[in-house]
This record gives sequence, structure tokens and C-alpha cells, in this order.
Amino acid sequence: MCEPQLVYMRSCPIASYDAVISAGFPSPAADYVEGRIDLSEVLVPHPSATFTLRISGHSMTRAGIHDGDLAIVDRSLTARHDDVVVAVLDGELVCKRLLVRRGRYYLAPESDDRAYQVIDVTDRRDFEVWGVVSATIRIHRG
Repeated sequence: MCEPQLVYMRSCPIASYDAVISAGFPSPAADYVEGRIDLSEVLVPHPSATFTLRISGHSMTRAGIHDGDLAIVDRSLTARHDDVVVAVLDGELVCKRLLVRRGRYYLAPESDDRAYQVIDVTDRRDFEVWGVVSATIRIHRG
């Protein structure tokens, strides 16, 4: 298991445009700045209960979580059905979707690869939810 390192996110206000941008065909958009948003406020509403982890692997690609993404994990949120969580299972950290069905708890991958299977964690002593993934960050150009 890895030791956490504290990373401080200072205020980061950036311009925010009141416009919708097309990812398909071009469309005219309003060209005015709405104001400023602070990414630390948007991404980390509970700083004392939040940590980040780098995602490794491909088991959550259908959820939009890819290898190398940075997961923002909030420990102050109570995990509920259909949340993406970071959990400890067999001494390893995993990122999976939490499913609750008929009083049973499952960790489910979101991948088209059949090598990744749903795991029933209902009665396992080696299972603990560490937090809920509240956001992910993907760097498109380094």
C-alpha cells in the first residue's frame, strides 16, 4: 500500500465563458466572458476529506475513466448504489462501480473486456470503501 503525500491546491481562478461548444459541426457561439471559476472550489468541495489517485488499467473505460487519469476521491461522501468508488480489496486499491442489490454489495468494472468480472464483496473482511470518485482529470496534451 502506498503512503499518501499531501498536495495543496491553491486558488486557481480561470476565465469562464457563457457559451456552449459543439463537439460535432461548428456553430456560432457567444463571445463573452461570464466570469471566473476557481477549479479548486469546483473539484474539491471538501479539501480535508479529499485525495487524488492516478488510475492504472482499463477496467473503467465505459465510465469514462482511463489509464493515467487522475481521480479525485472524496472521503466525506457516503458511498451509495451506482457510485464509482475507490476501495481496498485484498490489500490493493481498486476503482470500480459500487452496486447494491437486495442487500448485497458488488464492485463492478465498466469495460468491454470480459477479463474484468463483478466481485461480490458483501461478506468480505478484506474490503473497505475509501471514498467516492467525485471527478476525474485527463490530460490531453502534456
